[in-house]
Amino acid sequence: MVDPFVGTWTLTASENFDDYMKAIGVGLATRQMGNLAKPNLVISVDEDGLLSMKSETTFKTTAFKFKLNEECDETTADGRTTKTLVTLKDGKLVQRQTWDGKTTTLEREIQDGKLTAKCVIDDVVAVRTYAKKT
Repeated sequence: MVDPFVGTWTLTASENFDDYMKAIGVGLATRQMGNLAKPNLVISVDEDGLLSMKSETTFKTTAFKFKLNEECDETTADGRTTKTLVTLKDGKLVQRQTWDGKTTTLEREIQDGKLTAKCVIDDVVAVRTYAKKT
């Protein structure tokens, strides 16, 4: 289930994230802040099975609550309003966001005790790696 994802994760590496942000339509000033930020990602589950993903930085904190396999509305850190569906597939949390005729997928998985988030839109791929805080 989602138990391995639950906890607080700190960004340790980020590859190609600026190109990804550009491809999803993020403006220059927000991209510059996004590239400087080293967010903590906090994943939790409440007693009703509602999942929460919270991204905490010195610039901004955003939270997104959802149930697996149920499409919902999400306002992203960069201000997009998306229809979002999160599923658990082959041990990966797969988040699909659609807006304005575009679709991006964020695929999170645990490998060697680290959380990797592969962000994909069209042919642009970014990989962000997080270490679990103890």
